[in-house]
Amino acid sequence: MEMMLHGFMEAFQFNTITLIILGVLAGIIIGSLPGLTATMGVALFLPISLGMDAIGGIVLLIAVYFGSIYGGSIAAILLNTPGTPASAATALDGYPMTKAGEAGKALAIAAIASGAGGLISTLMLTLISPQLSTVALRFSAPESFALALFGLSIISSISGKSVLKGLAVGVFGLIIATVGMDPMTSYPRFTFDQPTLLTGINFIPVMIGLFAVAEALIQIENHLKVKEKTKSITTNYIFPKLRELKVIWMSVIRSSFIGTFIGSVPGAGADIAAFVAYNEAKRFSTKEERDTFGKGNPKGIASAEAGNNGVTGGAMVPLLTLGIPGDAVAAVLLGALMIHGMRPGPMLFADNAEMVYTLFAGMFIAAVLVTIFGLLGVKLFTKVLYVPKHILLPTILILSIVGAYSINNNFFDVYVMLIAGVIGYFMKKYGFPASPLVLALILGPMAESEMRRALVMSEGSYAIFFTRPISATLIALAVISMIAPIIFRYIQYRKENKAS
Repeated sequence: MEMMLHGFMEAFQFNTITLIILGVLAGIIIGSLPGLTATMGVALFLPISLGMDAIGGIVLLIAVYFGSIYGGSIAAILLNTPGTPASAATALDGYPMTKAGEAGKALAIAAIASGAGGLISTLMLTLISPQLSTVALRFSAPESFALALFGLSIISSISGKSVLKGLAVGVFGLIIATVGMDPMTSYPRFTFDQPTLLTGINFIPVMIGLFAVAEALIQIENHLKVKEKTKSITTNYIFPKLRELKVIWMSVIRSSFIGTFIGSVPGAGADIAAFVAYNEAKRFSTKEERDTFGKGNPKGIASAEAGNNGVTGGAMVPLLTLGIPGDAVAAVLLGALMIHGMRPGPMLFADNAEMVYTLFAGMFIAAVLVTIFGLLGVKLFTKVLYVPKHILLPTILILSIVGAYSINNNFFDVYVMLIAGVIGYFMKKYGFPASPLVLALILGPMAESEMRRALVMSEGSYAIFFTRPISATLIALAVISMIAPIIFRYIQYRKENKAS
């Protein structure tokens, strides 16, 4: 406790608190721009941090990390354009709320859930990081495959009205995910002798195309047809009422723990955590509530945002205790820590205890600031809805092109984004959900490589997935998660037929 108090005293020094404030604001701006991921944001600020002292530099990067994870929800809610991959699940219910005139309410819920997810995950990191790291240590190839399979099983829950269409899109995504070098033999697959395809198809330009470009094309079509004017959106309802917060608080807490746990597993990330948390919120809801997910349910926003922000603390667990980065952002932070003379691992808490607890305090402050800035900025954020569509829609397309190009600085990703946008346009027209394709692209490579590594470990025996407790449990949950929505819909269909 004394160390924690000392950490807060250090974090509240003028220079440190100023860096946290600037980092959170910069992160929110970066996260809200399509294509600029949290990893990119932290990497952009890494050179800046090198000229600072160790505490200031690391705390700045942490603040950018927290801010950018939340920032992705702004564009996801207002424009159906996830700023970061982690906010793709937020768009499922956030954008419908915007179309219903509740953009301010959706943004406020996202800010509250994001802050709560960051606070809970940081609290978990502070109190039980050694215990969480031991669980993460038990994850090998079979457990990682089972986790990926569990994530893929969510497709049936996010498929909208037709599970069959969602599964078809998911399979299409898995096929696309096989393009590139074989993860075990490095043999080129479906590259057609094109060097740009050797590294596979990056899911970020695909996501930008499916969500941002496709939505822009739909809106342009509608605008040309009816010459519609920008709708008046109600923005005076900013802070959710107490009874509405009571409805989402359990989802927020559950999703924060889910995000923290998934974040502590090396290789998993905020995008996986958001979809898993979203699915669990839907599964724990009443039968009547399940039908409202994807149509503007506040629980959908709260669970996705608490889940992806819960990863922020969880990813630091294996990083600080074992020296193993939990995700891509943690890998950048690992380099920053080592540059500043801190060697992550079991001895970190003994050798740099004061600095570590100052880092924890900075994370607490960053999580609180995310909520504060998120709530204060609601009126400003919603102003984008008043921009005339003949200005807004081309701007979205330009930002999408810039975002896709900036990933690897090549035009191939721009072409992928535009093709995905056209595909997404027709998917929207014919009722095919886009989220299963993105989820399959994210989890497909992980599932394939980890399954094959596990089979190498077991010399070809599939029993390895069922004889290890964690992997067996996750596979069982995956089966339940896949079958449950189908059973529920069948029961509902029978009841409707009897009623008619």
